[in-house]
Amino acid sequence: MPLDGFTLHFLTEELRRDIVGCRVEKVHQPSKDELVMHLRDRNGAKKLFLSASANSPRVHLISRAPENPAVPPMFCMLMRKHLTSAQITDVRQNGLDRVLAIDFSATNELGDKVALTLYAEIMAKHSNLILVSESGRIVDAVKRIDCTQSSVRQILPGGEYRDPPAQNKLSLLEETAEKTTETVFSFSSKMLSSSLLGCVEGASPLICREIAETSGGDVQTGCADEAQRKRVCAALESIKNRLDSNSGEPTMLKDESGKPFDFSFEEIHQYGTAYTPESYDSFSQLLDEFYSERDRIDRTRQRSSDLQKLLSNATSRISRRLNNQRAEFAACADKDELRINAELITAYQHTLGKGVPFYEVADYYNENKPRRINADPALSPSANAQKYYKEYRKAKTAEQMLATLIEQGEAEIQYIDTVSDALSRASGFGEINEIRAELAASGYIKRKSVQNKKGLQKPSAPMEYRSTDGFKILVGRNNVQNDKLSLKTAAKGDMWLHTQKIPGSHVIICTEGMDIPDSTLEEAARLAAYHSRARESSNVPVDYTRVKNLKKPVGAKPGKVIYHVYNTAFVTPDSAEAEKLAVKV
Repeated sequence: MPLDGFTLHFLTEELRRDIVGCRVEKVHQPSKDELVMHLRDRNGAKKLFLSASANSPRVHLISRAPENPAVPPMFCMLMRKHLTSAQITDVRQNGLDRVLAIDFSATNELGDKVALTLYAEIMAKHSNLILVSESGRIVDAVKRIDCTQSSVRQILPGGEYRDPPAQNKLSLLEETAEKTTETVFSFSSKMLSSSLLGCVEGASPLICREIAETSGGDVQTGCADEAQRKRVCAALESIKNRLDSNSGEPTMLKDESGKPFDFSFEEIHQYGTAYTPESYDSFSQLLDEFYSERDRIDRTRQRSSDLQKLLSNATSRISRRLNNQRAEFAACADKDELRINAELITAYQHTLGKGVPFYEVADYYNENKPRRINADPALSPSANAQKYYKEYRKAKTAEQMLATLIEQGEAEIQYIDTVSDALSRASGFGEINEIRAELAASGYIKRKSVQNKKGLQKPSAPMEYRSTDGFKILVGRNNVQNDKLSLKTAAKGDMWLHTQKIPGSHVIICTEGMDIPDSTLEEAARLAAYHSRARESSNVPVDYTRVKNLKKPVGAKPGKVIYHVYNTAFVTPDSAEAEKLAVKV
């Protein structure tokens, strides 16, 4: 769900308590719509995350900052110029509108104290982060909006900052629940949830549906009886009391697999037992967990869009070529008919005349049944026989070559599939650059030196886990790393795991000469399933064998190994278990 005005009210109070008085040490911009401010006060360091993403706009504290690009964007540099060493003096919200203002006391180039305000407008596709001077002029924004994009409100450096257009809704901070209820039911032709959404400032569709369902059902307001009106009023009064007393309860709804589904400032009942509520200590903690996986996917998509397009185009191109080759291969299935025609003409050539369009012969390959063979009238029987032999040899050679080409094409499709899977699970610039380097080495893109500020990029290490029995488990991040991990790093007696016929990471259980307990093997199998394309599936087949049984085919692409001695386990990936077993760096 989007962050609504009610939840933002509680979050504002929480942030006011946590970050007012903090100074800005650093500012980073992990992606085009995101900012991370590293703050510090007498209680220690904190990280404030601000997003203007259309999918997940929000502001909250985070536990771990995302990876930053090697070269900071211009907006990031401007924010550093104005806000580094600035002190946060206030955090406020205009009523229950989805606009959060963070006030700063900063120092300009001349050493004078200046006041600055960073507005976080949390409004879906219209979300923005706007830095405004104390005179009300826009310093800059993460999304500049000119007259071609909006005729109502332009966001440009030097322009005057104006609040987003008012929606003319009733605020429970200012109005009574009784008056709000009266207004809601004045629209007799609307559904109750729609009327609530259109009248109550800060209310989300989730909360409006909750009020409707728990008050007697989402009916047309004109059909509601007096009892339902009273229940709606009581629900609004309860929310108003929460707002006045700042007693919001950070609550997340999770599905049966533990995956986040929705969140709110109070417990939600409209879904029955389909989703399990879970309480959190703070709204920042709730939002951090709810959006962490979604943000990782979005950042990866942004940073690797060119690679994703390249892989998609390569897959389409190879698939078209394979379809043509398979059609040609199927046509070669009749090659033996060409050979039989040639042999029959040769056998009967002394009885065949020249200048006829076909020959009638007895087919001794088919119980001497009559067989008509097309012929070139301009050629002799012997020459027609040679023509058929030539076509046969050509078809036979083509069949052999096509079989090889089809095998190579299918292997290439499989390889691209593994790269695409690794790219979908990449979590930072470094991993994406390693995949980019792999594709360059394989000839899919032009070679480019991937460098950071210190020179050549240092290769990443495999992901490390520790089983409940204490065994080290290593997981490769990409094909090149998979090769190194399985064929160089791992000992011959270590256990190797991989999803069966499904793209995924190589997984190694480091045995150190000890026997592997069944519990460790199961945990490693679930990790292999989790770090694969089947991470959202159940009952995933995972092959496992000793490293000594692995072979690298000559000329094979990175990540490709073969094995003939193995066992298979069927497991269900568990993200919570993966997080628990991960060795924190």
